[in-house]
Amino acid sequence: MKWDHIIKNGTIVTADETYKADIYVKDGKISAITNENLGDEAVEVTDAAGKYVMPGFIDTHCHSRDGYKGAHYKEDFFHSSSAGAASGITTIYEMPNCNPAIYNVDRMNDLIECITPKAHTDFGVWGLCLGDLNNKELPKLAEAGVVGFKFFWGYAISKEYQLIYNYEEGMKDVIPPFDVGQIYKIFRTVKETGKMVAIHAENFDIIKLLTAEVVASGDTSYDAMLRARPPFSETTIIETAISLSRALGTHLHILHLAAGDGVDLIRRAQAEGLAVTGETCPQYLALTNVEASKLGSVVKGYPPIRTQYDQDKLWGGIQDGTLSFVCSDHAPHSAEEKAADLWHAPAGAATIETMPLVLIDAVNKGKISINKLVEILSEKPAKMFGTYPVKGAMQPGADADFVVVDMDKEYVFHQEQMHSRTKQSPYDGWTFKGKPVKTILRGVTTAENGEIVGNPRGHFVKAIDNGILR
Repeated sequence: MKWDHIIKNGTIVTADETYKADIYVKDGKISAITNENLGDEAVEVTDAAGKYVMPGFIDTHCHSRDGYKGAHYKEDFFHSSSAGAASGITTIYEMPNCNPAIYNVDRMNDLIECITPKAHTDFGVWGLCLGDLNNKELPKLAEAGVVGFKFFWGYAISKEYQLIYNYEEGMKDVIPPFDVGQIYKIFRTVKETGKMVAIHAENFDIIKLLTAEVVASGDTSYDAMLRARPPFSETTIIETAISLSRALGTHLHILHLAAGDGVDLIRRAQAEGLAVTGETCPQYLALTNVEASKLGSVVKGYPPIRTQYDQDKLWGGIQDGTLSFVCSDHAPHSAEEKAADLWHAPAGAATIETMPLVLIDAVNKGKISINKLVEILSEKPAKMFGTYPVKGAMQPGADADFVVVDMDKEYVFHQEQMHSRTKQSPYDGWTFKGKPVKTILRGVTTAENGEIVGNPRGHFVKAIDNGILR
């Protein structure tokens, strides 16, 4: 038999095991993992001697700014998926606040049609919760295969179903942030679909009050911004959301957690047996307010990068499994937009390409094991979002998605080499240890030594079930 791809001499890593074996690929699937020689004839052979072979990484939280009316000057799926593939990502779950937003199946299909020709990774999509505007559409979106539903707690919505980031009372043609009764209805509707509701957890009312006070003081420092968005602006929303999950049984997922005390709330909810999970992002695990104060608007995001206390708590949540995985929250803006001062620059940054790099480096620093790396970047994301074992699995029948990592390779990261449209990163000039050297999507190499190989070949991945908690 002529194989499509043989990956030989590598050390295979799963969430539970590390062992030597060769991988044989046929028709885009893993055919065998064995030390037995099944023949050497193949379209492509990868010699992974001295390197580790892991299931392809999954980024569950990406804003690629795409869609037929997307903000393409900031980013598009060609660039975001290129950036992901360059660092070992083989599947991206795209967030629904694109343009048009994914509020019904037609808009979902529009996005799939738009980004498929640009996709260097496979991809899933989220559905957007807009309360009474689209509650009746959520079951249809679930049936169409969205991985879950996103709710932007505390945000207003324009008449075109786009988010309003700086809402002020009295704005015309704008739907104000929802009250808790409306949010209860969202949770109840999502529960009926069997999917999760994932929330951006920030308290609009508290932030509005404190921001006005901080701005009036004239303090424009990074620590002033933290005073305007303190940890309890996250935890008050998490507490309310957990109460709704307790009452309704809805799977609640806390997105991009930055407040360390939120880990304790999630841990207690899980101990109670509630369907509550959480994630965090590399910027919260690698940076604190000390570095952010020097970097300024480049690292501005909501919620903001916080203190060493918060970072330590987040690492604890990753290590003990309270937080299920790490994602990028890739949300680029143009260099011109990010050049504004801290208070006026938009929140968000190009982070998909550096997400695996930060975490691989963390393995070498002893923060997590190499098996935990696979758990939080491959296996858990696939299991929780209903794409396992097609994705995230190292077993016969799974998609032949792999990343080959040289754990000993030291290098300096340079932002001008990024594949995103916006080539701006807080890690510019950082020295990392451990680097993805080859990315393989369904048996075909898509990136090697940080450069894209071949044309886009990604496709839509439908969530095949409602996932597994934690």
